[in-house]
Amino acid sequence: MTVVDPTVFDGNRNLLFTVAYRILGSAADAEDAVQDAWVRWSSADRSQVADPKAYLVRIVTNLAMDRLRSAKARRETYIGPWLPEPILTTADPTTDAGTADDVSMALLMVLENLSPLERAVFVLKEAFGFSYAEIADAVQRTPDAVRQAGHRARGHVQARRPKFRPTRAQHREVTERFFAAASGGDINTLMQLLAPDVTLWTDGGGKVRQAMRPVVGAEKVATWMAGVSKRPYEGVEPSAWVFEVVELNGSFGIVISGAGRVIGTLSVDLDDHGRIAGILNVANPDKLGAVTAKTVHEI
Repeated sequence: MTVVDPTVFDGNRNLLFTVAYRILGSAADAEDAVQDAWVRWSSADRSQVADPKAYLVRIVTNLAMDRLRSAKARRETYIGPWLPEPILTTADPTTDAGTADDVSMALLMVLENLSPLERAVFVLKEAFGFSYAEIADAVQRTPDAVRQAGHRARGHVQARRPKFRPTRAQHREVTERFFAAASGGDINTLMQLLAPDVTLWTDGGGKVRQAMRPVVGAEKVATWMAGVSKRPYEGVEPSAWVFEVVELNGSFGIVISGAGRVIGTLSVDLDDHGRIAGILNVANPDKLGAVTAKTVHEI
């Protein structure tokens, strides 16, 4: 029986998870991909592996791409808006906003519109700095095909992401002001914070009560948020809700708990003027496992 030394794999486990998570937008699916990569690594002839890190990234990338293809079909029948699964993260306080943005909920939503190949190429190139030659080897395509996929992906992302990147302090300040105004039903302050064309996405997955379509426009969103703060949710009275500002997907977000369980998360995305352009509310219990477990991932 071959004895498998877990040191090499464990040393790359966080990298493999972050690659898979960025490709899939699901912590649960990313963990499964990492586990499958371990199985393949365990049975591989490692004497023939010159670069274990590159080999493992290749395995997990292809596993994640395969999972994404089947996930896209399932998401077409998803009840209500589909949002990525939030994760708790940790980063050096001096990390620049662009690096933190690599795993933001808003960016993961933009990546949903890419093909599995485009998404994998974008993640490996933009987030991890792999060369096109290295990516071509990982995804088993020609360098030219990979370069073209990367160009399409980068153009798509740049067209949909604001040029403005708030500092961590700015993002936290806006998040806290938004939370205070929303929980207090302060529509006037909400209107000051929201961009005119702000969009609110609420993901209940058909499991809990949420808006079945995006809510668009500052007045509608402010009214919705103020109204929600006054009504019981899933049997929990507003007075029993517990709010915690945490680092969520590379920046600051809010975890909402009640009756001994996590009942949702809130993230905000800012436009070029520092106003809230997007609000992402994940309440599907199936997507709150990573936050409930308080598993923190390095980015």
